[in-house]
Amino acid sequence: MWQKLGQIWKTPDLRKNILFVLGCLVIFRIAAHLPIPGVDAAALRNFFSSNQLLGLLNLFSGGGLENFSVVMLGVGPYITASIIMQLLTMIVPRLEEISKDGEAGYHRINQYTRWLTVPMAALQAYGFIAILRGQGGGKIVGALDPWQLTISIVTITAGTVFLMWIGELISERKVGNGISLLIFAGIVAGIPQQIQQAFAVFDQSQIFNIIVFVAVAILTIVAVVLVTEAQRNIPVTYARMVRGSKTYGGATTFLPLRLLQAGVIPIIFAISVIIFPPMVAQFLVKSQSAWLVSAAQFTIDLFQNQLFYAIAYFVLVFGFTYFYTAVIFKPDQIAENLQKQGGFVPGIRPGRNTEEYLGHVMNHVLLPGALFLGVVAVLPLILRFVTGSQLLVIGGTSLLIVVSVVIETVRQVNAQLVMRDYDEL
Repeated sequence: MWQKLGQIWKTPDLRKNILFVLGCLVIFRIAAHLPIPGVDAAALRNFFSSNQLLGLLNLFSGGGLENFSVVMLGVGPYITASIIMQLLTMIVPRLEEISKDGEAGYHRINQYTRWLTVPMAALQAYGFIAILRGQGGGKIVGALDPWQLTISIVTITAGTVFLMWIGELISERKVGNGISLLIFAGIVAGIPQQIQQAFAVFDQSQIFNIIVFVAVAILTIVAVVLVTEAQRNIPVTYARMVRGSKTYGGATTFLPLRLLQAGVIPIIFAISVIIFPPMVAQFLVKSQSAWLVSAAQFTIDLFQNQLFYAIAYFVLVFGFTYFYTAVIFKPDQIAENLQKQGGFVPGIRPGRNTEEYLGHVMNHVLLPGALFLGVVAVLPLILRFVTGSQLLVIGGTSLLIVVSVVIETVRQVNAQLVMRDYDEL
């Protein structure tokens, strides 16, 4: 490890990229502690500590929501816009054609996602302000006149766009995915505070629970590493071609199909979706319509039910794993490229048969990966049910994201080191 770190430090451009990324993460953490005026910070923290869903969202914003900071929404609106654009790409023929234009199509869809992020951020900013107005007897957020409300919404929206820009700058450095690293930084930044709270309520009767949680955390980290690195190798043979006196091809290699093709994106998508109904319900609970208030209160109570929340969370993670894999894994394009390059899977005819075979294998490989993601997502709820303790420093979802982001970042850094070794040769 020290040898690798020394090699990174001795590579000027890679060292510069890593320092740039660290600087961006420091800026993000500073912005997360710049509050918007007019909020009772103590009342806001008490509200978040008593609300499970908003507490989860606060974790992924790096404490930005709890501080009511200028980046309180984190990259949530951008993730929501990405989900909407990916759904529209599968439904709208024109967007599907654009997505098939290679790099140019990708940049165009990404530009649409950026534009959609702005109204999504403004809408979520107004929703949060409206929710906080109705909590704590109106003490959390004081009375805001139209001008103050507009300034607050514009500031919060600008903070989200700022984080989106920082995330893309980080991604351009090719030392990790920018959006994932921002979420990673938010989770890691909250760990010291959670450890402090755990020690504050510690007593000797909880020693067994602590041992259980530590053991489960270690096992989860090991399992995440194994599952993240696991892959199914499909053998591929390239036909031998003779041109003049030279022979080309004839090599045998393999096509790797990763067990978690979608990475941690399904969990991030599921979190964005599962917090939406109770947020809307909390916004509508002060409505003048009796049936609307009743429906909103029912929704809030339903999502506060641990069993329903766990089942809904598991199903969403499981479903999004298949959905996002279908978005990024294109067996028809892989089969077409193999056929153009003279490659084929032994025993499978090129073209349509290869496409069906790859899709069939991917569906079988994906099942254990989707089940694993779902179990890890609801792991904190399972532990609380088994042990009856609320003492959790970091949940399964957070562990999965942290470990997966670290693995992906290390992989990209190693790829750059290997590329520079080739350059030297």
